[in-house]
Amino acid sequence: MRQRTGAHRLCPLISPSQRAPPRLHAPRSRASPMARWAAVCAVAVALALLAASSAAAWLHEEFTTEGNVRAGYDARGQQVASIVLDRQSGGAFRSRRSYLYGQFSVQIKLVPGNSAGTVASFYLSSGDGPGHDEIDMEFMGNSTGQPVALNTNVWANGDGKKEQQFYLWFDPAADYHTYTIIWNDRNIIFKVDDLVLRCFTRHADLPYPGAKPMSVHATLWDGSYWATQRGKVKVDWSAAPFVVSYRGYLADACAPAGAGRPLACPAGTGRWMRRRPSAAERGTVAWAKKNYMRYNYCDDGWRFPKGFPAECSRS
Repeated sequence: MRQRTGAHRLCPLISPSQRAPPRLHAPRSRASPMARWAAVCAVAVALALLAASSAAAWLHEEFTTEGNVRAGYDARGQQVASIVLDRQSGGAFRSRRSYLYGQFSVQIKLVPGNSAGTVASFYLSSGDGPGHDEIDMEFMGNSTGQPVALNTNVWANGDGKKEQQFYLWFDPAADYHTYTIIWNDRNIIFKVDDLVLRCFTRHADLPYPGAKPMSVHATLWDGSYWATQRGKVKVDWSAAPFVVSYRGYLADACAPAGAGRPLACPAGTGRWMRRRPSAAERGTVAWAKKNYMRYNYCDDGWRFPKGFPAECSRS
């Protein structure tokens, strides 16, 4: 349960016996102490809610937007960024800052009902060039009642094709769930809520995204050619508009400070910079692979007829 604001705590907890006693001969034109106290409480609560909303704002402070992106607030005062997809346009937002290592998380509620052909995402990217780096979490829509697949991927210096896909074991459109990317100089960890789903380990002789700063992105687009049953099921535009909602965005990350200068990192960086999966978390990786993995590039011999990527044979 969310902790109440100071104003919420103050007003109800003062009993009538603790309040200033009323004046016996107060003029009728003046408000009673009870009424004045209620007014003070109302103002305090309003100011507290306003402060909470301001503190919760993150979309336009942290990101630039493109296409159909709407900002609002939920009942708890958290800002919600909604990306809308229709036949004319999708939408996206991109962080104003770039980072080099960090922990990035956001709560997402995906498209309800028939989302076939749509792709929502939360990812990091250094750009669109041929040698770009990227860390992806992409949500591949599906027909009503069918599970949604989460596609994870890593690109390093333009080298990609490292997809692992998992069917989500819950309805990702029924409520918000937290999706996290932890990126440091040793590994990349993908989390869904409190479960580690995948760990991509760095090897000294193999490409790894550790040199190019990356910005944070979120998108919703028409992926009919690829997303659902390898493109067999297209977007049903009669169900448009499609909406994906994001809230609770957090970036605990280092930023480049200029050529020849050390990274500018927040206090306590070690909590994610030294992060490695524990034995229990490696157990959840094995659990997800056994029960929910839809695709693993390291099992796709058709795609790699000359041999699997080198990391597939390493722990």
